[in-house]
Amino acid sequence: MQLATIDWVILAITLLICFAPALFFGRRASKNTSEFFASGRSVPWWLAGLSMVATTFSSDTPNLVTDIVRRNGVAGNWVWWAFVLTGVSTVFFYARLWRRSGVMTDLEFYEVRYSGRAAGVVRGFRAVYLGFFFNCMIMATVNLAACKIAAILFGLERWQTLTFVGLLNVAFAAHSGLWGVLVIDMIQFFIKMTAVIAAAYYALQAPGVGGLDGLITQLSTRTGPGGLDYLAILPDFSNNWELAVAIFIMPVAVQWWAVWYPGAEPGGGSYIAQRMLASKSEKDALGAVLFFNVAHYVLRPWPWILVGLASLIVYPQLSDIQKAFPNLDPKLLGHDIAYPAMLKFLPVGFVGLMVGGLVAANSSTILTHLNWGASYLVHDFYRRFINTEASEDHYVRAGRWATLLLFICSSATVYLLDTAKDAFDIILQVGAGTGLLYLVRWFWWRVNAWCEVVAMVSSFGISMVFLALARSGSPVDTHVALVLTAAFTTVCWVITAYVTAPTDQAVLVDFYRKVRPIGPGWAPIAAVAGAHTVKDKNDSITLGLLGWVAGCSMIWSALFAVGNLLYGRQGYAITLTLTSVVSTAIVVWVMRQQWPDAEEE
Repeated sequence: MQLATIDWVILAITLLICFAPALFFGRRASKNTSEFFASGRSVPWWLAGLSMVATTFSSDTPNLVTDIVRRNGVAGNWVWWAFVLTGVSTVFFYARLWRRSGVMTDLEFYEVRYSGRAAGVVRGFRAVYLGFFFNCMIMATVNLAACKIAAILFGLERWQTLTFVGLLNVAFAAHSGLWGVLVIDMIQFFIKMTAVIAAAYYALQAPGVGGLDGLITQLSTRTGPGGLDYLAILPDFSNNWELAVAIFIMPVAVQWWAVWYPGAEPGGGSYIAQRMLASKSEKDALGAVLFFNVAHYVLRPWPWILVGLASLIVYPQLSDIQKAFPNLDPKLLGHDIAYPAMLKFLPVGFVGLMVGGLVAANSSTILTHLNWGASYLVHDFYRRFINTEASEDHYVRAGRWATLLLFICSSATVYLLDTAKDAFDIILQVGAGTGLLYLVRWFWWRVNAWCEVVAMVSSFGISMVFLALARSGSPVDTHVALVLTAAFTTVCWVITAYVTAPTDQAVLVDFYRKVRPIGPGWAPIAAVAGAHTVKDKNDSITLGLLGWVAGCSMIWSALFAVGNLLYGRQGYAITLTLTSVVSTAIVVWVMRQQWPDAEEE
């Protein structure tokens, strides 16, 4: 694809608007690690929320959604729509607890919540495991999508794409710290949304699609393998039970609480926790996470879905994509590449905007992961265990070197992956089984550091067994492996909680007084803490549950109202909209009860 002069101009302006503001934060980021990794704990809710949304809107996300739609129809998206349950639970149960903990990174939590050598072992191990190995896998997934997009649009080799995005992202992440990342994210979100809406509009105008009406009409009479209805928002429970279990029942019943996945961690964590910890108050932390979940699940999915559906008409088979792009590396061919293949229908001018949007999508995610991963490696590993007495300037410089190391290693990992969906499945599988522990540890005093160690080891071990079986030609279905991994891991860490020594009582009392968790799980510690603990009268499990249910209803109803409106089902759309409005009113009421306007932190 050749860019016209106007496209190059628009691309240059887009990149300038995205990245230039971050240059002004270099001096502030260099002050200390609190500024570099946590923005001085002064971020307002709207900026933190926009940054969360932009981070999860990466260059691989449209490819992943297109991959899902082409394989399993619209209903296949329940594999990530189910994480609404996780996100909204973070809003009403965990956001304020994270903010009260006062830690800089979520890994610092381990030595606030636990005691003994195991607490340090968990913190150090997870700093390297998540900050380096797991983080490199995530970034490799994002950059794999960038390579596929660049191969389709410009015929670039992988190393050429990685060199470009590396120079851009490493320079800005190392220079501006979290403040620069947040500002870049905010600007990029609006550019990316404009670009993907344009992509959806012109995909519907592609030859043979016939606009939105033509798309709906054609796919209403076309079925996929096993009678798959591509347009259905819910799977077919009567005729395709196995698929329904895999894409709906398992995600809703098990996956949301059992799997640790960046951006949808049970109980909050990774860069979501980083944004909450950087927020200037508890209310800002809650508002940021709530806004993130609404924008993530309601505003963004349908433009991607429409492109995926249109690609089924333009490129029914993968061979059609290969035929349209004969110079495409066969190793990059997969259903996920249908999204960039549909961009060929963009007119002059919009191509430059779309390329700029895709660069922004890549950068918003990679910048966050570089800063987040560097915070783990420097603050939770290097500073904690290797060099404990250096100056703040030294640790900021170490953070910048860690940023460069992370990108180099993640770029090498790109060559080990094939498709966005395969990488997504690997990430889910390796993170399976530990999620319940991350939910429970805030509300049950008996969970100790060894529970975390055992959960990580058992989850990783059984995941490697399943991956080895798959490589040897005897794969276990993903949803079956997920259940077995979750069950095995949960049994292991619960047994560990009872057979190992509990956390030191003094540490538990200090944690309880600082974080003030609610519920009967802390009753023995509450009795010891006694009158020294100031409890918040607005803390309530009942209110939290009501807000959780209403929040999930608000988001899902709004998401499906948009879908039914696009499908021309006006009655369903109106009913779902009213449901979302009522649910929103309940959410607002719960928030006012828990965080009165006059209350100050």
